[in-house]
Amino acid sequence: MGVSLEEVKKLKDLTGVGLTDAKKALTEVDGDFDKALEAMRKKGLTRAEKKGEREALEGLVDSYVHSGRIGVLVEVNCETDFVARTDDFKNLVHDIALHVSASSPQYISSDDISDEEKERVKLEFSEKAKNDGKPADMIEKIIAGQIAKYFAEKTLLEQPFIKNPDQTVGDLVKEHIAKLGENIVVRQIRRIELGVSE
Repeated sequence: MGVSLEEVKKLKDLTGVGLTDAKKALTEVDGDFDKALEAMRKKGLTRAEKKGEREALEGLVDSYVHSGRIGVLVEVNCETDFVARTDDFKNLVHDIALHVSASSPQYISSDDISDEEKERVKLEFSEKAKNDGKPADMIEKIIAGQIAKYFAEKTLLEQPFIKNPDQTVGDLVKEHIAKLGENIVVRQIRRIELGVSE
């Protein structure tokens, strides 16, 4: 099956790889665009994880106000001013601000959760499991699952992205790292809601 130039360009634009890599990926899967896209995304995310070790000190601060009742400020960093000025990066930062407005995360990543808070939540779930009469040998597994779910709901990078619940915000950021070729870090988030104090 032949590979069309349009599909090669489309794959290149979606994944941020070169034309040669896009054509090769399509050829390897006999022109099946979806399979090629999946393969390229996996490769791109692997590269994105390596880029995650590089320092990101440029970027943007963006704001979003919803109906005059919720205000959000976010700082998202990248490596160069050039990438910070691209529409792809600006749109990513704005999408993160929209997400923070809608989903109200308390933490950016699991690294931001204190050991004291983890311990407090663990005790809470332990008491509940014991009071519910769960078998002793199952309690540890049950608690681990409940804690992971509890914090995932409160952590920005683990929350399902509001515009596409099939991917997390963390996956969205990794996708942009692969596409733009730079490390991207969500540095700060602030959310203010009218009549609600922290």
